[in-house]
Amino acid sequence: MNTPLRLPRSYLFVPGDRPERFAKALASGADAVIVDLEDAVAPEAKTTARSHVAQWLAAAPAPVRARLVLRINDEHTPWFAADVAMLAAAGAPAVMLPKAERRQTLADLRDACPGVVLLPLVESARGMVRAQALAESTGVQRLVFGTIDYTLDLDLGDDPAALDHGHAHLALVSRAAGIASPVAGVTTAIGDEVRLQADLARARLHGFGAKLCIHPLQVATVHDALAPRQAELEWARRVIDTAAAAQAAGQGAVQLDGRMIDKPVIERARRLLQRADA
Repeated sequence: MNTPLRLPRSYLFVPGDRPERFAKALASGADAVIVDLEDAVAPEAKTTARSHVAQWLAAAPAPVRARLVLRINDEHTPWFAADVAMLAAAGAPAVMLPKAERRQTLADLRDACPGVVLLPLVESARGMVRAQALAESTGVQRLVFGTIDYTLDLDLGDDPAALDHGHAHLALVSRAAGIASPVAGVTTAIGDEVRLQADLARARLHGFGAKLCIHPLQVATVHDALAPRQAELEWARRVIDTAAAAQAAGQGAVQLDGRMIDKPVIERARRLLQRADA
């Protein structure tokens, strides 16, 4: 398993051709910053953006580099090879691959950049069908759901329920592969707190543990929504305490609030407390 002890809850995008925004993105409170060479950068600015990113990475201290993810252009574009060459030379710690569909592409990235953490961005029908193979690839930390392009590829409507199958499938294959929970796609309505919370709640319902952000204003809401509620933590502590007391007394089956406490219940309580600690 390629999962570290602590994983980002929020991934904030910053355009690769706007170096004056890099430090601001890092200061936003986001757990990770995605320096974007793909959609946020116009074709005529790709080369300049690549140069900015390479210079910045070369000067960035280790704590900063540890929070960085570089989203390169996909393998079918004319910029892919140059992006990978820069990635290898600069030694970026993590890379997000858009339009991820082929396991071989991930293997090639690892060969070019040994040790790099891979974040495949699943945003097409082909990518969704092959998500299990992507999740099982060496170096993949977690999958990311590219909901905007996925919606376009499948010609889905605006109803959030249209993404439920994709959410469930990515969470399922991630768990089966033993990697971290997936990352939810962006919410494009920057100032709409209700929509942001609803989008994240729907993804969380299916087992997602993080979200892409396109504006610093979204970061705090994401962190708050992903944190266990106080009532959940109180329940978890009671479960752990009750189970410990039963074990000390040599009891087998034990109940709390009229419900049986068995191993899955205890494990869920432990995970809630671990999330709070993180």
